[in-house]
Order: sequence, then C-alpha cells, then structure tokens
Amino acid sequence: MKSALVTGVLGQDGAYLSKLLLEKGYKVYGFVARRSTPVDWRLQELGIDKDVERIEGDMTDLSSLVRALKESNADEVYNLAAQSFVGTSWNQPILTAYSTGIGALNALEAVRLVKPEAKYYQASTSEMFGGMPEHPLQSEETPFHPRSPYGVSKLFAHWMTRNYRESFGIFGCCGILFNHESPLRGIEFVTRKVTDAVARIKLGQQDKLYLGNIDAKRDWGFAGDYVEAMWKMLQHDTPDDYVVATGRTTTVRDMCKIAFDYVGLNYEDYVEIDPKFYRPAEVDLLLGDPKKAENVLGWKAKTTLEELMHMMVDADLRRVKQEMK
Repeated sequence: MKSALVTGVLGQDGAYLSKLLLEKGYKVYGFVARRSTPVDWRLQELGIDKDVERIEGDMTDLSSLVRALKESNADEVYNLAAQSFVGTSWNQPILTAYSTGIGALNALEAVRLVKPEAKYYQASTSEMFGGMPEHPLQSEETPFHPRSPYGVSKLFAHWMTRNYRESFGIFGCCGILFNHESPLRGIEFVTRKVTDAVARIKLGQQDKLYLGNIDAKRDWGFAGDYVEAMWKMLQHDTPDDYVVATGRTTTVRDMCKIAFDYVGLNYEDYVEIDPKFYRPAEVDLLLGDPKKAENVLGWKAKTTLEELMHMMVDADLRRVKQEMK
C-alpha cells in the first residue's frame, strides 16, 4: 500500500485529493494545524473524515514537517497548504510569505532530509502569471509577473521546487493550476460567494450581491477534475511542471449570469458593484493552455463551467434550506 502525506488536507483540494487517493488504495495522512474546534467539514461532506489520519503541525515549523514525514513514511507528498486567498495577501503579506512560500521550502527540506526518494507535488498557481496582456494564453513557457503577495509567495515556492529538483534530484512537480472551484470552495472566493448568494436570494434570505471587478476574466474548472492531474504528475516517469486549465476564459459577469439563470433570475437585478472589493493590482485575464498536460499526462478537464456552477448552486440551495429549518 502506498502512503501519501497531504498538507492543506482540510481545504477544497486536500479533500478531493484525499478521496481520490483513498479510492486508489493509498494510506492518506493529512498534515493539519491545531485548532480548538474541528474544521474538517469538507472531509465529512465527502464521507472520508474517518479515513484520513491526521498529523498535527505547522508549515512554518520544519521540525513538525520532519516528524510528519517520518511518521507517515510517505511515498508521495502533496503540498497544498497555503494562505490561499489572494485578497487577504495584501493585508497579511508576511503571513502569506511564511505560510505559502517558506512553508513550501520547509516541506521540500523535510523530503530532502527524511525521504529524498519520495515524490513531491507543489501546488503552484496561475496567479504567478499575473495576466499580462502581451501573454493572453498562458503555458509553461509564459513569463511570470505576479501581481499580489500571494502570487509572489507562490512563485518562490514554485522556483524552490524546481531548484530542489535540479540541485538535489528530488522528484518535484509543480502543477500550475488555474482557478478551480467546487461546492467545497470557501465562501470568500468569488464563485462560491456568487452561488451562495444565488441560493439565498432565490430562497428570500438575501436581497443583493456585492462584487468588485466583474469584467475580470478567469479560466474556471472543477477541483475534482484537477486533483487527478496532481496525481498523474507523480505517476509519470520524470518530474516536470504542467499548466492545468480548461482553455476557456469567462468574465465574472458571465459566471454570475450562468448561476442566476439556473434558478430563473436575472443577475442584473441583484448584482451591485462595491469599490471596496477592487484589488490594489488587478489581474484582468487568465487563460491556460493545457496542451502539455493533455499530451503528456493524458489529462483533460471534464466538467464545463455551466455544469460546475449548477453543481455549486444546487449544493448551496441544499445548505441554505437546511439552515432555514
């Protein structure tokens, strides 16, 4: 039986990845920060909370990562932990740099010290590109120009992974994932903010939805599809970096339209712009070129944006109805 250590296991991607690994017969260890109250609702929702063995620790503490790797004896390490909300990174840049950047370096160093033959996956991000207009289609060869402390921190982690691969022979892969969403997405992210509002407005619990730049374009996919790409990277013969995306970009405005249309409402009647949601430096366009992942790994996004938004609206309708009982 293979074993895997998943940092960020309580997040959206950690939950879906754990489910995939368990289905493939892995023993899954989740690296979790200590909390006074449990926050494992995502694992519970997928029905796997009893199947993932927790190891407490902190990404900024190398010793706890060393201990976790010794305890799990992991064949594969998936580093998904981060301060992952872009908006927060401007208000907490140092925290973001430590947890997202230095945290990844600690994970790599733990692998090097404890089990250098383990395969390592680093969760990189499309935010490293920054959506520069001269590069409207972003591939593995596109220059990076991050426009947030989050993107800068992720770029540090990305290059550290490549450096450990080249310097120490670590089997390190970076998945440059474009926006990926699901019913398990945190409420602070725009897609889930939209679908939760759609459910509440439809059920008479909310009047308006306040957003920032609704003309920003994003390449949105389903997180459940994207974790399969993570796993496939570590099954390949040689370590490499891959863009994981749908190859389709859509404005926040059109994403809202899809969600509101699904419940028979006109988004224009409910969406209002609030300047406080504008970012200090906006990324206007993200569009990924997934050809390398398709050709080398045989991976392709299966879920359309329409299917994704309908799935998320249905989940939030169920949640809000449950709250109303």
